[in-house]
Amino acid sequence: MSELEKRTIGKVMTRLVPFLIVCYFVAYLDRVNVGFAKLTMDKDLGLTETMFGFGSGVFFLAYFLFEVPSNLFLEKFGARRWIARIMITWGILSGAMAFIPQISAATGISPEYTFYGVRILLGMAEAGFFPGIIFFLTLWFPGVYRGRIVGMFMAAIPMSSVIGGPVSGYLLGMDGVAGMAGWQWLYVLEALPALILSVVVLNYLTDKPSDAQWLNADERGWLTRTLSTERAVRESKHDFSVMQTLSNPRVLALAVVYFGAVASNYGVGFFMPTIVKAFGLSNAMTGWVVAIPYLVGAIGMVWWSKRSDEKLERKNHAVIALAVAAIGLVLATLTEDPVLKMLAFSFSAFGVFAILPVFWTLPTAFLSGPAAAAGIAVINSIGNLSGFAGPFAMGAIKDATGSFNGGLLLIAAFVTLALVIVMLLGHDTALEKAGVARQPAE
Repeated sequence: MSELEKRTIGKVMTRLVPFLIVCYFVAYLDRVNVGFAKLTMDKDLGLTETMFGFGSGVFFLAYFLFEVPSNLFLEKFGARRWIARIMITWGILSGAMAFIPQISAATGISPEYTFYGVRILLGMAEAGFFPGIIFFLTLWFPGVYRGRIVGMFMAAIPMSSVIGGPVSGYLLGMDGVAGMAGWQWLYVLEALPALILSVVVLNYLTDKPSDAQWLNADERGWLTRTLSTERAVRESKHDFSVMQTLSNPRVLALAVVYFGAVASNYGVGFFMPTIVKAFGLSNAMTGWVVAIPYLVGAIGMVWWSKRSDEKLERKNHAVIALAVAAIGLVLATLTEDPVLKMLAFSFSAFGVFAILPVFWTLPTAFLSGPAAAAGIAVINSIGNLSGFAGPFAMGAIKDATGSFNGGLLLIAAFVTLALVIVMLLGHDTALEKAGVARQPAE
């Protein structure tokens, strides 16, 4: 590695990655805090497990429909403006979750269907944020760095539960303050950061390296040349139009892989507070215990993605992570002992979160430009349909059988399918290192 490369990548990482982590932390917290609100919200709104599972998951149906258009708009108008637009709308709608009883009373729509409606609008608002950031990172980091960069960025997922879990547990204790329930305060207070950050995004992000006045001229030149070379090599082998990308068999296969990986996250995550509270814990203590698997997942995500980059190996890293996720879910169904069950969930969480950053090196290795924007969005939108299927299946199976075990085994089957597909897919690692390899040391 040349001194120029080291200096440039260091500046870009310092400038962009911590801020994007904070943004995604807030986004993910607003997406999944419904799992903690459920502990007291279900009774107030009259929701069964099936109703909750459908309502928490219907977010992803709207997300699916609006994902690709949103990412194409981001590619056209620039990340700075489009991400700010996404954040302000999801902040407003996330806060609106607190006022479901009032909205229901004013409109005459039942609390159940009001819950569904606000979740649908929230999915529409947030569509494009995550794949937009993944696409944005491809504009700033050569392929050889993307595993660890995406790993650091996506560490916001488990950390939102490590930190957000205990915070959410305590916010539920605000019952009666200003006449609102604790779950309502949870939604209001956790929505405020998104509104604040939407303004910061407009003034802080830079759309592309050539516009980065915070880089020296030689640094801008090196990064622009490197990424251009990498893109040229990639397009010489795989030059897809947007429409070709949408129906590309490899893209669709990766979408199925992501479906399995994400199912293990949302399917279990939305019900984890309910499972843990059944151990006989208070809301506050539930928040601390739920944080344990996510802390393990955060460590796994950062370490495993860094290891994948260092060895420049993707396929086996993905397979091992998926295997760990599936085995942990199966083990969790074999015991009712709280300690052993949490150990199994923690083992699974390592794999659940370790797979995510490694996975995103697979499509970004052969897609670029508008095709990358479309392909990433397609994979993310189809994959996130498991965010609907997983929670709905968990809730329905729990209502039908009285146990979450059937749902956990179903999700383990989704993860196993993802593992098999990864094993069958090839991966051209040379495409990831083409840009840096062809740049002269300066």
